[in-house]
Amino acid sequence: MADEPDFDVPVGLFQDVEDLKATVARLSALVETLSQGTGEPGGAFADGADSGEVLEDEPEPEEEWQSPPFILLLDPPQYDDELRALIEWVEGVLVPGYLAEPSADARWCHLWFEHPVAVARLHACWLAWQELTDPATCGYTGPSVWHRDHLDPCLRELRGSSGPFAGCSKNVHQVEHRMPGLVPSAWRGAGEENA
Repeated sequence: MADEPDFDVPVGLFQDVEDLKATVARLSALVETLSQGTGEPGGAFADGADSGEVLEDEPEPEEEWQSPPFILLLDPPQYDDELRALIEWVEGVLVPGYLAEPSADARWCHLWFEHPVAVARLHACWLAWQELTDPATCGYTGPSVWHRDHLDPCLRELRGSSGPFAGCSKNVHQVEHRMPGLVPSAWRGAGEENA
């Protein structure tokens, strides 16, 4: 062969180089076709007719992203599973790391999971924590954003004097003080009567 150099090089190396040249040429032609708008992805080259070989399968389309469920709208057993995971996070991360001793200015109820408002707010804070502490999705500023935009407002609302723990103290647990007399229709199932 005239293209081969005079020094001793394994023949397989030349075959690899030729394969790479063919692949680059095929991909360049595909890019050209697509940039001119005359073809569709995978059209001319997917069957391998022009190149003599079949291209790898295209990756499967990703599942459609679904927004996280609002915990108060879940039915058992999904609610129970979500609440169990939330309790684990609150008791394992939030309480020991962020909650000081409760006081008149910073209330907390050890039975927080019996307060629907607290469950809803803490669940939202937990979902944000999951996203904003994952380096793959948040970058370096995620934890700071989580503290500023999610944790601090959540704790202010929960622990404030008008929050869901307003009637609770170290020895007293009271849920009824925050329950409205009339539940908005969007929160009730069909056919339920007003209380």
